[in-house]
Amino acid sequence: MIKRHFFLIAAGVVLFLMVVAVILRVTLGAGDKGPGRGPGGGGGRAQAVSEAVVAVRPFSDEIRVLGVARGRRSVNVTSATSQLITRVLFTDGQRVAAGTPLVELQSNEQDAGVIEARANVAQAERAYERYRQLAERGVAPRVMAEDAETALATARASLAAAQARLGDRVIRAPFAGVIGLTSVTPGTYVSPGAVIATLDDTDVVRVDFPVPERYLGVLRTGTPLTATIDAYGDEPFTGRIALIDTRVNEQTRSVTARAEIPNPGGRIRPGMAVRVAIQEGQRSSIAAPEAAVQYEGAGAFVYRIATRENGSVAQRVVVETGAVEGGFVEIISGLTAGDHIVGSGLNRIQPGAPISVAGAGRQQGQGQGQRQGQAAPARTGAAR
Repeated sequence: MIKRHFFLIAAGVVLFLMVVAVILRVTLGAGDKGPGRGPGGGGGRAQAVSEAVVAVRPFSDEIRVLGVARGRRSVNVTSATSQLITRVLFTDGQRVAAGTPLVELQSNEQDAGVIEARANVAQAERAYERYRQLAERGVAPRVMAEDAETALATARASLAAAQARLGDRVIRAPFAGVIGLTSVTPGTYVSPGAVIATLDDTDVVRVDFPVPERYLGVLRTGTPLTATIDAYGDEPFTGRIALIDTRVNEQTRSVTARAEIPNPGGRIRPGMAVRVAIQEGQRSSIAAPEAAVQYEGAGAFVYRIATRENGSVAQRVVVETGAVEGGFVEIISGLTAGDHIVGSGLNRIQPGAPISVAGAGRQQGQGQGQRQGQAAPARTGAAR
């Protein structure tokens, strides 16, 4: 009985000593952190981040608008009369010269009219010649020769009209260009206004686009521009402003400008959407890498690297942003040139959290950034 109580007491003492040891260990561990080393005070495990230096860089002022490509000359080839097509003289996609015959319409009546007009001209010529000779010999009055001459002129005019009506049965290309797809064949009946084929001159394309009236002071005829098209990615097409409309739209407060873009090979096709960029000039402003800027609602912020006695911490700074170009964001307010900011890993940082700058070190980066005078790229690597 005594032994049993002894063992129980010994076990209780051992358990008590273990609890006391755990409490002392926890207490001493918390005390080693010291003041200001908890969250927000620069203590704890520092998050490794990359660093970027805010510096001045050039930005281009651009006017960016959307337009639609048109051929320099485009037309729907139609018929002026209702008639059957007897011959199709082109193929789809064919390049034709101005005046090239495209289709022939049925012309039996017009052919007969030309034959009749030619016969009348021949008869009038014979009558005129006869009366002219008689008048010269004094056998017939001079007035009869004059009447015959008038009849001859009338017959010739009738022949010209008949030939013109026959010519209307041949539809020709009004200018040089490329024929589009068509479905007409010999035997197709066409009516006035029905489209027989499309014809486009695409050696140079025109792009009409609206420009807000506030830019009228910088737009000039001949101003160069750059265009991009979704079908060709970021490949640039260069052109110029050929014309600016004389009127401003009262509803949209914009003016229509027309650009001309050379189109060798016909890569730009009428109807394509074209993004037009017009350079206004260049200006210099401080900038930060895009990866360093976070957006929250309508605002934006960065984390500035602030130095404390016990290390570096991330200081949240609200900034006003401007243009985005070449991977950099223009900073209008909130930062100054030479500020060191967190370049990446922002989603894992809280305001005031301890951080460790990765790479070659902040002091070296600061010196290089100030000497180069441009925004330094984010540096990554092992934590110092």
